[in-house]
Amino acid sequence: MSAHDNYLQQALALAARNVEQGGRPFGAIIVRNGEAIAEAVNTLHLDDDPTGHAELNAIRAIAAHSGSAALRECVVYASGQPCPMCLSAMYLTGVKEVWFANSNGDGETFRLSTAAIYQQLRQPLEQQTLPVHHLPQPNGLAVYQRWAEKQS
Repeated sequence: MSAHDNYLQQALALAARNVEQGGRPFGAIIVRNGEAIAEAVNTLHLDDDPTGHAELNAIRAIAAHSGSAALRECVVYASGQPCPMCLSAMYLTGVKEVWFANSNGDGETFRLSTAAIYQQLRQPLEQQTLPVHHLPQPNGLAVYQRWAEKQS
């Protein structure tokens, strides 16, 4: 069994335990330099937080522990294909690589697929089903400019 298989099996075991405790079938492990540094499950059933996905919970755990959200040397192993929100967080934190066991296609029968959201995000804003409006403001860039000044 490869290391990738091993970590995916661990993520699936986390997901299975979460199901037994009333949660959704999602678990994630974050590995840095061959060492698991965080693991988490979907916690929506505990706190009604729609962002309580396994991958985000694992990222939050690392950020809280290390004081940094930078995950440049990390690999994420997830029981299911990361949703667009989780994948975006992985891009923003610099995750090196992502592996997952169950695809959106696998989850479709169980209503556990986020393929429809991925399809929406591929559309130009004006063609998406969620109305998203850009309304520039005269002083809108001032906050960006102030931030840039504070970075120097």
